[in-house]
Amino acid sequence: MSLDAVLARIDADLPQSLDRLLDLLRIPSISTDPAFKPDCARAADWLVAELQELGFDASARATPGHPMVVAHGGSGDKHLLFYGHYDVQPVDPLSLWDRDPFDPEIQDTAKGRVIRARGASDDKGQLMTFLEACRAWKAVNGSLPAKLTIFFEGEEESGSPSLIPFLQDNAAELRADIALICDTGLFADTAPAIVTMLRGLLGEEMTIHAANKDLHSGMYGGAAQNPIRVLTRILGKMHDDQGHITIPHFYDGVTELPDAIRQQWQSLAFDHAAFLAGVGLSVPAGEQDRTPLEMIWSRPTAEINGIWGGYTGDGFKTVLPAEAHAKVSFRLVGDQDPDALRKHFRAWVEAQLPADCRIEWKDHGNSPAGVMAIDDPAFEMARAGLTEEWGRAAAYVGCGGSIPIAGYFKTYLGMDALLMGFGRDDDQIHSPNEKYDLECFHKGIRSWARILAKLS
Repeated sequence: MSLDAVLARIDADLPQSLDRLLDLLRIPSISTDPAFKPDCARAADWLVAELQELGFDASARATPGHPMVVAHGGSGDKHLLFYGHYDVQPVDPLSLWDRDPFDPEIQDTAKGRVIRARGASDDKGQLMTFLEACRAWKAVNGSLPAKLTIFFEGEEESGSPSLIPFLQDNAAELRADIALICDTGLFADTAPAIVTMLRGLLGEEMTIHAANKDLHSGMYGGAAQNPIRVLTRILGKMHDDQGHITIPHFYDGVTELPDAIRQQWQSLAFDHAAFLAGVGLSVPAGEQDRTPLEMIWSRPTAEINGIWGGYTGDGFKTVLPAEAHAKVSFRLVGDQDPDALRKHFRAWVEAQLPADCRIEWKDHGNSPAGVMAIDDPAFEMARAGLTEEWGRAAAYVGCGGSIPIAGYFKTYLGMDALLMGFGRDDDQIHSPNEKYDLECFHKGIRSWARILAKLS
């Protein structure tokens, strides 16, 4: 096995690798819109054909929603599962796109050449880095680099309704030594990173009811309960003056950051002033005894995402509304139990309701946080491969968002996940004019080749 020969093959075949990615990007596989269901099936079939060409035993598996693509190939002592998703976000508003989002184009920009299309970065470009690494490896060595299972989902951008049942029904087939997930990004555009902490997510929607109809504020103001006032008073108590969350038992299961990880994070020299300035802010607003990087990667949150009630149209209407609404989300860390937190939050709110008010709840799902066991040698092997390719020490980092699949692999398949990706912060995923840097695509393929050489 010659890694240098594989890397040279990747470099030589980059134009063909790009052509294949552009073909996949032309398929409008928008999972949340039923009108694009045939296109999602077409994307799954396209991937099956590519995998079969590489020597995998591949098939599209039917679900109540969009197909799952499962493939098996290669051999060796180490069994690796690679996950990606072929579905994409909707493109609305279409008027904000500079070109057809499903007519991909290589463009020259001030920051270098980019691939412009919906799904270029999230996640078609990323998953293709792995397939192209496997293609080059097989072309040079005549075989795949390890015992591999490929698992591509078609509903990640629409809540993954079929995912858990599929994992449960096919656990024995999908279980491997470790999962590889390519759906994250670089740190500060040029530093490779492995995500070892993912925050979980809990969503709640509440409606506080008071009078049986809207009331005239001149006739009833002062005497009747105003549910907006009740709602805002309660939600305003969620945080104290230092940014700590006051809900009883909220911090149950929150663990402290290991010293080794804290030191790595400090070495990243994260510029919180520039981070906030980019969105027109200047002062960190969270827990004041934590650094901003800790706040967004390793600390839990309670945020009001929407609040409404009464008259909100043009002009003015002096009304006491009959009801008020809010959506609240919690980002979870460590061993926080989302089901227990839901109970504690609801009990805390309900205990503060005055007479004549009642509350109606609607949950919006939940997922626990994920913490990877980095003592597995695979983590250091992957970190070494990334460091070699990018010329900068790869770091273990956290992720402020939630990637539920990593937690599901832990829960339903009993395995940790290596989360690596080659996206950049300005890729505009989920937004108009999404792009993927050509350099990231190229170096992403080379990175996987180096990592597979170490893991196999």
